[in-house]
Amino acid sequence: MAAPLGLFSVLAFALLLAASSVTSHNAQEGFSYSGAKGPSNWGHLSSKNSACSNGKTQSPVNVVKNQTVLSKSLTPLIRDYHPVNATLVNNGFSIAIVFEEEVGVLMVGNKNYSFKQMHWHTPSEHYLDGAQYPAELHLVHQAKDGSLAVAAILYDYGKPDRFLQKIEKGLAEMAQETCGLDEESHVALGFFNPKNIKRSTRKYYRYIGSTTTPPCTEQVVWNILGKVRTISKEQVQLLKAPLYSDCKNNCRPVQPLNGRQIQLYDELSH
Repeated sequence: MAAPLGLFSVLAFALLLAASSVTSHNAQEGFSYSGAKGPSNWGHLSSKNSACSNGKTQSPVNVVKNQTVLSKSLTPLIRDYHPVNATLVNNGFSIAIVFEEEVGVLMVGNKNYSFKQMHWHTPSEHYLDGAQYPAELHLVHQAKDGSLAVAAILYDYGKPDRFLQKIEKGLAEMAQETCGLDEESHVALGFFNPKNIKRSTRKYYRYIGSTTTPPCTEQVVWNILGKVRTISKEQVQLLKAPLYSDCKNNCRPVQPLNGRQIQLYDELSH
């Protein structure tokens, strides 16, 4: 059902997409993925967004595999999740699943990040060897100090994604609703089992970047899983259909590395 953007949006999206800032898609400070409020102008839409234009460690990036550095110091990504109640949310510029209670943690080194929400970008924001993929899923985690760590999963066309199959009905329902710029729609998913998205990770790429939506907050720990999964063309369309017309392709262009090093964890090398 459609609902006004308010406390739910602040807690479920803004705080988690941009660590310490409030981001809403409204007529005053909103953003889009094309036109006057598109990515090239994000830094000028609000004084809070200066990092979108001036930041030196921005995301997403193009991962060139033969230029990554194999790191013996990286450890496996340990995800400890458990089932909770969840809600499917459309805020106009992305489709997300938010959790109503503590769902578990991602352990990055010796630091724990609580799993807060997951959302999709179509097409992908990150590239591998210059190739863009049809979709990318971001699993957003936040530590007690407010810092963010994201696990990103890329999808190529192929067999339908089994997890998305479980929420296709909710996505189709959202596509039938009409939401204004100050509204979002919610579909209760009930009991959500994260094991449907938790798979072993034998390889991942690590770098320090930013949120990929305004205010483009930096110092985000990115972990791009090495295994590319599959998604059907119909599922990609389901993810696009409920979004605003200028946000159907909700991917920010790749950003310069500016000397940053992308590290590689490979279980076989360990």
